[in-house]
Amino acid sequence: MRKRKLATGVAANAEDVVQDRQFVTALDRGLDVLRAFRPDDLAGLSNRELSERTGMPNSTLSRLTYTLLQSGYLIYDRATGRYRMGVPVLSLGYACLSGQPLRAAAQGYMQQLADACGEGVQVALGGRIDHTMIYLASARSRSVISLQLDVGSRISLARSAMGRAYIAGSPVEERQSILADIHAHFPEDEAARRAEAIRRSIEDVGAQGYCTSFGEWMPGVNAIAVPFRSARAATPALAFALGGPATHVSPEHLVEQCAPRLLDLLDTLSQCSL
Repeated sequence: MRKRKLATGVAANAEDVVQDRQFVTALDRGLDVLRAFRPDDLAGLSNRELSERTGMPNSTLSRLTYTLLQSGYLIYDRATGRYRMGVPVLSLGYACLSGQPLRAAAQGYMQQLADACGEGVQVALGGRIDHTMIYLASARSRSVISLQLDVGSRISLARSAMGRAYIAGSPVEERQSILADIHAHFPEDEAARRAEAIRRSIEDVGAQGYCTSFGEWMPGVNAIAVPFRSARAATPALAFALGGPATHVSPEHLVEQCAPRLLDLLDTLSQCSL
């Protein structure tokens, strides 16, 4: 059953889309094609890869890619048979970032936090896209060793500290939708493990204000995270994460030294009219 992805990342059932005459399915599918691209797709994507990521048949995909090519949102490399994003997509991204006042206000505080927490630390701000979190801003401590994740990078929603913090701060309806998707897309044992980790994170955020992921998103990477929801209704739900390589950023350091500072950052930004 095809689902519609809303701005918050919540999926709506196909029946709801059919009843919504304002919803333009072709536009949604075209955006699905653009959403399929990731920062590490340096060589572009083939028709087969686009079909796998979007779940669309080739006949539908070919019409959409043709339209996006004609409008400049995609570029086709005949030598490799792969598509890459065109320059107009970049203008949309910058327009989105410039429309996030929290991002600009938080950047300086994020850098101060990264520097205060020591070598190897990265502080990031992210929002949800479907089953991932995408980086909207990041700051690194002055170190030759850190996570190589920049604006536009995507990480797991269910396994990362940032993603779990986002889920912990989301409305109950959105949480239920995320958990339902996990149970629909993963084997029973794996779905149960992910759901239990999310449940723990929700409890941790309620009890101590932050949640953790020590080697769960990626072996050798430790992180803590907090949800953030602005007082302004137009601002989407977001999350801040702080972490780094386990060789330089231990769980004890994160909990004892970094967590209080991350919570202070959250308090500071929560008092701003953002």
